[in-house]
Amino acid sequence: MKITKVETVRLRRGLTVHAGPIGWLWVRIHTDEGLIGLGETYPHPASEQAVILDRLAPLLIGRDPLAIEKIWADLFLEVAYSGWAGAEMRAMSAIDIALWDLAGQAAGQPIYKMMGGPCRDRIRIYNTCYDHYDFLTQPVELARSLREMGVRAMKIWPFDPIAKETGGNWITAEQMRRGLAGLEAIRAEFGDSMEVAMEFHGFWNLPCAIEIAKALEPLKPMWLEEMLPQDNMAAYRELALATSLPLYLSERLMTIWQFRELLELRAARVVMPDLAWCGGFTQGRKIAVLAEAQYLPVAPHNCGGPVLHWASAHYAAAVPNLRICETVRRHYLDEYKGLMDSELLPVDGWLPLPQGTGLGVRLNEDRLKQDDVETRQYPA
Repeated sequence: MKITKVETVRLRRGLTVHAGPIGWLWVRIHTDEGLIGLGETYPHPASEQAVILDRLAPLLIGRDPLAIEKIWADLFLEVAYSGWAGAEMRAMSAIDIALWDLAGQAAGQPIYKMMGGPCRDRIRIYNTCYDHYDFLTQPVELARSLREMGVRAMKIWPFDPIAKETGGNWITAEQMRRGLAGLEAIRAEFGDSMEVAMEFHGFWNLPCAIEIAKALEPLKPMWLEEMLPQDNMAAYRELALATSLPLYLSERLMTIWQFRELLELRAARVVMPDLAWCGGFTQGRKIAVLAEAQYLPVAPHNCGGPVLHWASAHYAAAVPNLRICETVRRHYLDEYKGLMDSELLPVDGWLPLPQGTGLGVRLNEDRLKQDDVETRQYPA
């Protein structure tokens, strides 16, 4: 089997995350045997598309798509000399996911079986709450609606608006009370029966992060996510030593080399790769092994498009040291509708294992015929 064509697919509209609308990019790798591998990355499709079509696709034509490790190494060599931890690695991640999809199709197996087989028969999930309920004003209603679906873990970020008021450089007692209020309300209503993670999107400096973490300790959130920017692992180590709460990071780290420093410094208690950013399955599975060697769990970041949703489920099914998998209710119930030929929805608050071969899902060909779709390919 040989690669014959690399195709990129973009929609004019993307999906909504905490920061607002973003775009995503799908890549399809065609072969001479008629199999097509599907991958995805986000959130800057024009940049990622340029890397794929101009720099990486020429290195793929005529290659055996099952030589995944060799292809990853060759693509990395192509981009490494100019710095790779941005659009280059996101582009490589999309290609890598597509290659694993092809490998599964060729073998007649789902990707999680290609990774060694399932470690569980269903996947524990939490919901990231940019939702139809506002966690700032309706935290109890939001938690209740998730519980009715069987989802018993959620993530909110009530300190983000406060960080934007102060630049993340200081926090007053009144602002601290405001940031704690949502979690306090959920605890008062549901006790410990709803796990609540606290997200910070890297907006705070170290003294503020320590102060906020100390204030949160009596409320026992599931974890503290990205309190600081992702660039200084020594600062994260200092934060980890200053709080009893577990730190969770970071989707913005890429490859085993960036996660190595995080793990060596013991700066996190939960490790969060994003398969559409970190280097695809090829790097994601190695990151899980590195974390396992430190007796640490992984919890994959899953805030992209529908292909990442399926890929994250395969990853979560296969890695032995999974803690929980992220999902976004508004994405899988609303914004993914009509894009794929199948859906992957929670059942009683748990995500089922994907069925079929490879990823087990394909783009909806009828949707691709609509006017808001842009398709490009190499060779042109």
